[in-house]
Amino acid sequence: MSNPDEAVPAPSPEDGEVPVSGHPLVRALKWIGLTIAVGLAIHSIFIAYYGQYVNPEMIRAGALFLCAVVVVFTSPLANQKLFRGAALGTLAWLIDFALAANLGFACLNFLNKIDDIENLIVSFSTLDQWSALMAIVALLEFTRRTFGFILAAVGGLSLLYCLFGQDLPWFFRHSGFSLELTMEIIWFGLQGVFGFPTGIVVLLVFIFIVFGALLEGTGAGNVMIRMALAATSRTRGGPAHSAIIASSIFGMSSGSVTANVVGTGAVTIPLIKKRGFKPEFAGAVEAAASTGGQLMPPVMGAAAFLMTQLAGESYQTICIAALVPALLYYASLFIATGQEARRIGLKPYAKGERPKMEPGDGLKSLMFFLPLLAIIVTLGMGRSPSMAGFWAVVVTIVSAFVLNPALRADPKQLIVALAKGGVAGSRIMMAVGSIGVMIGVFELTGLGLKFATQVALLGEQTLFVALLLAAASCLVLGMGMPTLPAYLIVVLVLGLAMKKLGLPDLSVHLFVFYFGVLSAITPPVALAAVAAAPIAGGEPIRTGITALRLSLVGFIIPFVFVYEPSLLLVYDDFSFSDFVWILFRLCLGVWLLTTAMSGFEMNRLPAWSRLLRLIAGFAMLIVMWELQVAAVAVGIALIVIEALKNRRLAAEAQSASANL
Repeated sequence: MSNPDEAVPAPSPEDGEVPVSGHPLVRALKWIGLTIAVGLAIHSIFIAYYGQYVNPEMIRAGALFLCAVVVVFTSPLANQKLFRGAALGTLAWLIDFALAANLGFACLNFLNKIDDIENLIVSFSTLDQWSALMAIVALLEFTRRTFGFILAAVGGLSLLYCLFGQDLPWFFRHSGFSLELTMEIIWFGLQGVFGFPTGIVVLLVFIFIVFGALLEGTGAGNVMIRMALAATSRTRGGPAHSAIIASSIFGMSSGSVTANVVGTGAVTIPLIKKRGFKPEFAGAVEAAASTGGQLMPPVMGAAAFLMTQLAGESYQTICIAALVPALLYYASLFIATGQEARRIGLKPYAKGERPKMEPGDGLKSLMFFLPLLAIIVTLGMGRSPSMAGFWAVVVTIVSAFVLNPALRADPKQLIVALAKGGVAGSRIMMAVGSIGVMIGVFELTGLGLKFATQVALLGEQTLFVALLLAAASCLVLGMGMPTLPAYLIVVLVLGLAMKKLGLPDLSVHLFVFYFGVLSAITPPVALAAVAAAPIAGGEPIRTGITALRLSLVGFIIPFVFVYEPSLLLVYDDFSFSDFVWILFRLCLGVWLLTTAMSGFEMNRLPAWSRLLRLIAGFAMLIVMWELQVAAVAVGIALIVIEALKNRRLAAEAQSASANL
């Protein structure tokens, strides 16, 4: 294996960590953690092909424990700034070993009691209860050090609510639950930590995380960036437009917005700044584009495959439904970037300055497209998503060895990529384990049903306000989390509430998925913007606000496909005329809203024009045909007025030049 520091990115100051100690024992432990990570990656490939080889509870418990060990050894508590110094560092390692040992004991205890629980003849000693409680605390701590405070805090508050919520007011009050009953549901049952989501990660999600890591590690990502730069060399935006294309392609196979930002942004953001864009705008373009990659079929950051299990729809149906909204999102981002380039006076590259592809890049691009084709073909043959992931990994490895001489010369890059995939999957497992705590609490207290009932009552009065509440809840719940945990938590918390509004299942899942993903660019957390800002040398909050402005259409589209289901193409009552009408209005609305936000079309727009464009852009999406027609007429009139004004100014400039 290569240097272990190559396998996992070094922690940044924002992580609250300091570099790993050079002590031989610490480095040995990190090597052990990375070796286990490689083993977990290989296990995901094996189980994707072979299926469950023992009972599912054993696989879930074993995977959870090994993933925890990987997190402990690769992101130890001793890395935290609080534990600087030899004595405190030793204390931190003792705490980590104690947490991991107790977690291992609790996992074994779960396996020993699972049969008795199913037969309803089990009792739990004080040791059982407290070891399970401390195992949950360990999960929350491991989640905190991998994904930050927010998700861990939500999990911890859920646990406290279950134990002490009987004293709370309104619908938050429950009847009260003992520690024994709480642990029986959350830890020892299959409704909590070891429930369905954990099984989905082990059997389905992990393989696609490994697939994304292999794509990056085998050099496919760099080839796609060079191709994107060459493809956009004739546009005003240049590298900014290339970042949009590269991030959309790479982001759909990556399960992490942050990884996408760092992976593509390290190349594209400096080029965007060099082109003449401000640092905050450069970071915002990359953040918005990387976030949108999770919305783009066919992979959607592996969420498409998770959605097949949760929504009960076929993979093909989900991809078709998600396609048009994702294309509209990227069209708006492309337009906004082009308008910003026009506003600051950028011209397309001169012919001799245009970026060019390197010899062999066209052939090397097959390293990316062949695995995607393998996924589509495998699923088209009726095989499972897991099998599609298996063949995608196999094709990635084979094509990389055939097409990439650098990999043949240095095969250890493949081991490094597997280690990255194993570490990334282990971190996701910690997050999903913490979400399992919340699921168990909702199951036990009925809080999810209570919340769904309140939203449904509100929806009886006005669906739009209920959708606004649901969207805001998705943004809050998804903040600070990678795509899969964000989608999982919002759909499990809000899915029932949305269904009670009478909406189709697929619309519900896509609605919460969109807002869960877009939480990555929603201040104040705006995880994607925080990752992009240091690369760009910009201020994180300003970068986040700019990304939010660039992605405005993405926040509107979910409301549109709820009210206009023809946009999703897959429902039985699909109407082609309705689809054409909504698509026309959306395209026109995207242009009006984008130019209004940038304040520029062919020339700088006056304040009254920007205001009217905003009003018309929103009004044409409201479900009242009279208002739609009027808004479309106003929008077209505004564009015509601006075109005539631009023609007049051009004629005046030409006349003035002739007079000189």
